[in-house]
Amino acid sequence: MRQPSSLSHVTRGVALMILAIFLFTAMDATAKGLIERYPAPQVIWVRFIGQLLLVIVILRQHLGPMLRTRFPVLHFWRSASQFGATTFFFLSLPHIGLAEATAIADINPVLITLGAALFLGERLGPRRVAGVVAALIGALIVIRPGAGVFTWWALLPLCCALSYAASALLTRKIGAQESVWASMVYAALFGSIVAGAALPFVWQPILTADLWRFGLIACLGTGAQLCIIRSFSITEASIVAPFAYLGIVFATFWGIALYDQWPDRWTVIGALVIVGAGLYVWQRETRAARSA
Repeated sequence: MRQPSSLSHVTRGVALMILAIFLFTAMDATAKGLIERYPAPQVIWVRFIGQLLLVIVILRQHLGPMLRTRFPVLHFWRSASQFGATTFFFLSLPHIGLAEATAIADINPVLITLGAALFLGERLGPRRVAGVVAALIGALIVIRPGAGVFTWWALLPLCCALSYAASALLTRKIGAQESVWASMVYAALFGSIVAGAALPFVWQPILTADLWRFGLIACLGTGAQLCIIRSFSITEASIVAPFAYLGIVFATFWGIALYDQWPDRWTVIGALVIVGAGLYVWQRETRAARSA
């Protein structure tokens, strides 16, 4: 049987990352509207309990075997870091614009690339460094330090970036050694338990008109998590990490479509730099894989 080539792994990994970021930003945009009317722990709980229920329905009789793991400690910390990333970002949304919060959180590719070199032994070549630096410059153009974006609330998406990077590195560490569904179940279970502990103190009745929005958060979060786990499992973290910067582009789109928040000239320029950096990394890595 023919083995998948390095080129196909890079292409599939990049495509899955882009799809994951698109779904994540759609979830964040939906959550922004809900958090303005409901307590954040309640919205976070629905996101994780929804994922848990969806995975149980999908796996059904196969759920038991999927729960067996050789890495219980890594799964615990990966679940905790994923929960932290979601919680920190959702908590920032009432205080910071969607595009701005996403731009601040999108320093995570730098952290992932450096962490992959330090902790996972991945190669940190000049192409990857150039792509990450260029994308970071694009992000700085968008957020423009000193222009009023950085407030104390900006620490929340910064914490989100740290948590997300830790989750990505742990996902890469576990890699293809276990089923993607094990990571899905444990992360959803952890988030449901921790966020659920706050529900007796903050629960607010859900309006019938908002039920579909809560269901949408669960579906988008589950799909995004499935794509991102698979992406980091089949492709080196430092290759796909720069494509997370597309979150700024997608978040800007959702801000316009849902909240009539139009980007200014600098946001557009920064977004173009980010897209160009991601395409550069993908093009050079696929060419290198084809040559090999």
